[in-house]
Amino acid sequence: MKWSLKLGSYAGIGVYLHWTFALLIGWVFFSHLGSGDTAGQALAGVVFVLALFGCVVLHEFGHALTARRYGVGTRDITLLPIGGVARLERIPERPMQEFWVALAGPAVNVVIAALLFIVLVVLDGANRLLEIEWFRGRFLAQLMWVNLILAAFNLLPAFPMDGGRVLRSFLAARIGRPRATVIAANVGQAMAIVLGVVGFFHNPFLVFIAIFVFLGAQAEAQQVETESALAGLRVRDAMMKRFRTLSATDGLDRAIEELLAGSQQDFPVMDDGRVLGILRRNELVKALADGRRGDRVGDVMGRDCQPVDESDLLIPTLEAMGAKQIASVPVLAGGKLVGLLNLENIGELIMIHQALGSKVAPAGGAGKGQ
Repeated sequence: MKWSLKLGSYAGIGVYLHWTFALLIGWVFFSHLGSGDTAGQALAGVVFVLALFGCVVLHEFGHALTARRYGVGTRDITLLPIGGVARLERIPERPMQEFWVALAGPAVNVVIAALLFIVLVVLDGANRLLEIEWFRGRFLAQLMWVNLILAAFNLLPAFPMDGGRVLRSFLAARIGRPRATVIAANVGQAMAIVLGVVGFFHNPFLVFIAIFVFLGAQAEAQQVETESALAGLRVRDAMMKRFRTLSATDGLDRAIEELLAGSQQDFPVMDDGRVLGILRRNELVKALADGRRGDRVGDVMGRDCQPVDESDLLIPTLEAMGAKQIASVPVLAGGKLVGLLNLENIGELIMIHQALGSKVAPAGGAGKGQ
């Protein structure tokens, strides 16, 4: 995620802190001062928030490490003011796998609370736990109760929160993931509206969580619909078969002509039948803005074009493109350039699926060109 500071990594999973987290720390500190607390008490409040988010990190690692047991990797974990986000590479294939991955996070919070309870019993005696007051009691007791509240809150059926994923896993086992996702997303968005209304009158952070839940449910529903439309298709089914290429020795004026002549935005750059790279529109525009109109295509093109084979499955290819943040890749067959795959063509394929109301059958290579 952009504008994030890497804190470290564990088990190959990077942990990042988003810059907006500083706003939360500042808000906590000055809220304590504004309520009449001393600077020391305000600092203690900040330490408590940091400890709480340490528990959030463990919560997210619960998801990530459980997903790894099912062969699902995690790109990273990012801490935001409203909580943590573990970006799994994909959704676990089987409903029960998603069920256990979803439950793993809240289970970590319950385990933390249980350990804190044991520590409190050993240190002070169980009877003193009954004397705590919210945000006025002892540090460990507060942390114990907040972990229990986190576990309960995350189990609300507000997809894509953990409880919503549990709901989807149950539904998916009976009616399939696409329909289950639609139902879970609708439930999640309804709960987001309720959270937003409650937050508006009582707690502003609930409003932010409600926005996150509402948009997250919508985005994941769209992702599952995309996967349903593209399931089983190959790269050849979505690639452009009519396209223009450039030579590394061409001037940028030639690239401008090709860009303006049609709707193609990215151009494979060839040399003696080999793909050297891709000249993408943003690279061309940046070079022109920098006053490099006299340069050659080979000086401006991107060399990280990473060609794919026409027989590759479309969904993993699309996921790889998203992870590397590239919008188009050359398509090869037997080492020869035969097509160009871009996100626009994939989007059009999905629109066809929606218009037909059924899965698009492999067509042996569709796509617009010049």
